[in-house]
Amino acid sequence: MADANAKRGSQAARPLSPHLQIYKMPINMLMSIVHRITGGALYVGTILVACVLVAAASGADAYNTVTSWLAWWPGQIVLIGYTWALLHHLAGGVRHFIWDTGHGYALETVDLLSWGTLAFSATATVLIWGYVLLCTGGAAP
Repeated sequence: MADANAKRGSQAARPLSPHLQIYKMPINMLMSIVHRITGGALYVGTILVACVLVAAASGADAYNTVTSWLAWWPGQIVLIGYTWALLHHLAGGVRHFIWDTGHGYALETVDLLSWGTLAFSATATVLIWGYVLLCTGGAAP
């Protein structure tokens, strides 16, 4: 009984939870979170695509109005962000498909696939928009 009372007052020798200053988020966790965020962003972006299609079906005036908003620099930022979200979500889906087949569970492969998702989406976005801006003379459609 005396031993039990003595232990109650003493601090247990166990590790403390990591604080935000110590904890480093793994890349695969970050890419999983970003995959979910880009999935949500694609819902909003798809409404934008639908607006462009409806404007195109409505006539030249409506289409010119919508594309003039998208040709302005905030509209281009939205389009570039939508392109990146689409490509990132695509690459994340391929990464998850690889895992669904039972492959790629080694920690090095998980990290490689996660960094590859980010590298692919960023590189493909730059290449696509570089091509668009090069072909249109510096102004997005």
